[in-house]
Amino acid sequence: MVCRVTTFAFEGVEARPVDVQVQLTGGNPAFHIVGLPDKAVGESRERVRAAFASLGLALPPKRVIVNLAPADLPKEGSHYDLAIALAMLAIMGVIPPDQLEQFAAMGELSLDGSLGETVGVLPAAMAAEALGLSLICPEICGAEAAWAGGSVLAARSLIALINHFTGRDAIGPPKAGDLTEPPPGPDLRDVKGQEGAKRVLEIAAAGGHNLLFCGPPGSGKSMLAQRLPGLLPPLSARELLEVSQIHSIAGLLERGRLSRTRPFRAPHHSASMAALVGGGIKAKPGEVSLAHHGVLFLDELPEFSAQVLDSLRQPLENGEAVVARANRHVRYPARFQLIAAMNPCRCGGGPGAAACTRGPKCAESYQARLSGPFLDRIDLYYDTPPVTAVDLALPAPAEGTAEAKRRVEAARAIQLERFDEQVSDTRRPVNADAPLSELELHARPDEAGASLLSGAAERLALTARGYTRVLKVARTIADLDGSGNVRRVHIAEALSYRQRPPGRGEGVSAEAMVR
Repeated sequence: MVCRVTTFAFEGVEARPVDVQVQLTGGNPAFHIVGLPDKAVGESRERVRAAFASLGLALPPKRVIVNLAPADLPKEGSHYDLAIALAMLAIMGVIPPDQLEQFAAMGELSLDGSLGETVGVLPAAMAAEALGLSLICPEICGAEAAWAGGSVLAARSLIALINHFTGRDAIGPPKAGDLTEPPPGPDLRDVKGQEGAKRVLEIAAAGGHNLLFCGPPGSGKSMLAQRLPGLLPPLSARELLEVSQIHSIAGLLERGRLSRTRPFRAPHHSASMAALVGGGIKAKPGEVSLAHHGVLFLDELPEFSAQVLDSLRQPLENGEAVVARANRHVRYPARFQLIAAMNPCRCGGGPGAAACTRGPKCAESYQARLSGPFLDRIDLYYDTPPVTAVDLALPAPAEGTAEAKRRVEAARAIQLERFDEQVSDTRRPVNADAPLSELELHARPDEAGASLLSGAAERLALTARGYTRVLKVARTIADLDGSGNVRRVHIAEALSYRQRPPGRGEGVSAEAMVR
């Protein structure tokens, strides 16, 4: 006789069904788990044995074989404990085997038989719902699993499940966790003397464009970046589900609480490639995936290793991070908005006594840490000037985050109407992700603008990618202006933001472009 219970293995955010098969055979008493288990799965036999002992149950004095099918799919993690234990209880006659046919199970067993928290419950609950199954999970994960909308059985312990399936004490369905709203973030009114930087930040927020601030220490680069999430609209229902699945795999959902605030991730410049892009022993999602549909802020950009920065090129282009293994490829969504900040040179490049004393070579060697292909994926460059004492003495600006956010939301509403039908799992309804066919349709400049762009493309030696990104930024500027057409002034402003940091090429001002 073979008893079966369904559980799940994770490949990225995809939950793949695994058939847990338990059989008792003759021979010397033993407990074997087969089907490419890792060490954590292999240790399930000891946790199951101890949990049964705490309930006053003993394993049959037979040879126990647990097969995790498909056998060629690697199995990782401790969440297989519950499925193995339930299949064992069924084959021992403690619970009726037919009761488990409509259930999938995942959860880690404690030695006393209680069920501990496990990661990945939300994508597992969605996969179970797609298979027409109910999910059994730990009680602490019930609020998270309930967001999938299917049938969920959240139990505190193994004995609670036995009582439920034998009809002694039924377990009620859990309620979905709260949709939390974090406190308001920092306001743009706190930033003084950087009106041009606020303008470019607003453009980046409106179109989902990548942005690089370059300026001396204390010029407000980090302050501006930290205020970007306040300008962005909340996550849509589809985006919320995608983001929450990734955070569930990473174990970042606390008590099933979800938030429609877009993620903001700011890793330290010492972060490794695995930490940033994903990887490690279990191929966990990296910062680029945790920032999916949100913002990835890289402060002190040249201090990141060149290899780590160049590993961002594929996610920036394709919207996904691929972790390669010898026998598989794990894919995580990574459609994020990159905001970066840097000093002009290692000395800081500030005014007066803080000015660089080593000449242009200092800036050139510092900027050389950033590769050309990486910089080509930046839509907007802005040199933040130093903030003077006069600027700081001025009263707070009249406009803050609320006023800028209204303009951003109006521009985003235009883009949503424009691109909503073409949005896929790896695209956002923003100008930064617009395909070339849509640019031909919606971002074709007028005759004066086309002439300006053609001439500037030669003078600035724009690549094909750079050319299209100028058009995308110009389309966003036109949306902020409420203009249906991309005009010369929009092209000129977009070109003014296509400059390179000091030492990487000359910038061209909007005024010069118009002239």
